[in-house]
Formats: sequence, structure tokens, C-alpha cells
Amino acid sequence: MSVPKYSTACCFFSSQFTCLFVFFIIVAGTTTPCLAKIITNNTTRRHRQVSVDYYARTCPNVEQLVGSVTNQQFKESPVSGPATINLFFHDCFVEGCDGSILIASKQGSKELAEKDADVNRELRVEGFETVMKAKEAVERKCPGVVSCADILAIAARDYVHLVGGPYYQVKKGRWDGRISMASRVEPNIPHANYTVDQLIKLFNSKGLTIQDMVALSGAHSIGFAHCKHFVKRLYNYKGNGQPDPNVDPKLLNALRMYCPNYGGNLDIVAPFDATTPFVFDQAYYGNLQKKMGLLASDQALVLDPRTKPLVQEFANDKNKFFQAFAAAMDRLSLVGVKRGKKHGEKRRDCSMHA
Repeated sequence: MSVPKYSTACCFFSSQFTCLFVFFIIVAGTTTPCLAKIITNNTTRRHRQVSVDYYARTCPNVEQLVGSVTNQQFKESPVSGPATINLFFHDCFVEGCDGSILIASKQGSKELAEKDADVNRELRVEGFETVMKAKEAVERKCPGVVSCADILAIAARDYVHLVGGPYYQVKKGRWDGRISMASRVEPNIPHANYTVDQLIKLFNSKGLTIQDMVALSGAHSIGFAHCKHFVKRLYNYKGNGQPDPNVDPKLLNALRMYCPNYGGNLDIVAPFDATTPFVFDQAYYGNLQKKMGLLASDQALVLDPRTKPLVQEFANDKNKFFQAFAAAMDRLSLVGVKRGKKHGEKRRDCSMHA
């Protein structure tokens, strides 16, 4: 799939020093809004067998093999970056970080796989293609050794770095999960209008802290959301026919131009970060302080006393944000890790159980 074309770019915030852009994209495929809300059914468990050098003897060049694919994919289709990061998050949301999101539904099966859950139908194909190509490259050199779950975790890290974010070490040794059920997705994916209470409850149940939650939400520094995920904020936020008062008026007017209350183009999306939508940086947090969060669940982070100090800290210090994000990604990557044949498998084809 080619990189989507921009239908328009509107500079509607300006001052002596800044000109903030919101881009609206009409895409042939789809995207998903909740790039950085990290939920999974399993509690975070750390395994002695999982380590940075897990494949030192069996596949020592695994990171270089995956990196050759991610670099090429990013050059050819930059949207592969947010697509793969998003895919990693959605994998970890349900059943843990075990590659279960990659399984295709069996024809005629009563139970669909995670991939085909309604909320996951918006995941872009470029993320799946990245993993598929990386898996093929690794299999040629190290057949039957490296799990799809590990390849996805490495690829997500690569893309974070390629779009300007921190580089961090990825622990490896995950096995691929044996369970992939669409029915388990919806309860574990936060909605675009979730409150901070709801988010904290979900994150805490997975062993992730409030700081982890706020840091991982910073993945919304890149990526886009369809109008349907925030349109109620523009017209009828609380059912009273009024917009969300915590939306900047200029942003509100700009979004309304492309996202009508009824009958709009279903393929139009807007960036989570209106200022630097293609760079992984701390601008997302500064936007929240200016009432420029796209989703209600994003904007809520600066309105709650438990999360506001972290928003302010990350907005003012990119290094602290990067450090917190890297640490949170490490903890997230260990949620629900499968180990051994009793609990997992090593797939040759990531879309099919072994």
C-alpha cells in the first residue's frame, strides 16, 4: 500500500514564533486512535529467560536482520512506523506480548482471531507487512529460532528510533501465543473517551504505573485517528448539543471543517499531534496544555491532578520523556510473556499457528 496523500494542510495557529499545522489525510486504508493505551489480560511478569542477548548463540544477527527490513520499509512507506508501533501495542493489550495479533482467522471458524476484532480492523496493513518481511529475512538465516513476538517487539523499537524517538534495548525470548480470540479484545482496549480513572484501573491491573501510562500515551506524538473517534467532542460531547469546552476554539473550527457531525468522509483522519505529526517528540504534551489533544482520553491527562504533573514534566523536558518512555516500553514488552511449549509456540508463518 502506498503512503496516503495529504488532502490539505491548514496552518491555523500562528504567532511570531510558531505556525502549528493540522493535516487531514484521506486514506484508502484505516488507522486507529488508541495508539498508546496499553492494556492486556495478563499481569506483568518478568522472566529470567528473557534477555537482551537471548539469541546470542542461535541467531546473533537477529536485530540487524530486522533492522534491514524496518529501514527499507520506512524509506518506502513512512506510515509503516506508526503502523508497527500501534500493532505492537495492540498485541500487548490482549493475551500479552505474544504475537497473537498476527494470527489470521480460520475460514469457517465460529471464533474470529484478534486481528479481526472490530477495534483491530483499523490496524494498517503496513504493520503486518513489516513483521512478515522481517520474519522471512530472519527465517532464511535462523529457521525456526526467533518468535514472531520478538520480531514485532524489535521492529516497534526500530521505528520509534527512526521517527526520532529513543533507542532502547529489547529483551528477547518470548514465545508466540497459542490463543488469539477476537472476543477478548474489546474489554482490554481503552476507548477514546475513557476517563483517567478508567485508564489507571486498566494500567494498574497489568502492572503498569501512572507514569508508564502517561509516558506511553506519548506515542501519540505520531499517528492519526479517524473522525468517528473524536467527533462527539466537536458537536455533542456530553449529550447537550455542545462541544467539549476543553478543545481549543481554533482547533475545534478546523476539525469541524473536515469532520461534520453527520455524513462525513469516513476515510478522513487527523493527527494526534497537530504540531509535529511526523516526529517523535514531547510536543504532544505541550499540545495537551493548550487544549489541543485530539482524543478526550488524551486531553484528560492534563485535567487530572494525578497525571497533570507528568504531562508538564514531559512537555518541558524531552530527555525525561524519552527515558520514561523507554522504561515503560521495556515493562510493557514483558507483559504476559509466554515461555516454553506448554504455553507457546515458534511460528514459521506468523499468521498461522505452528
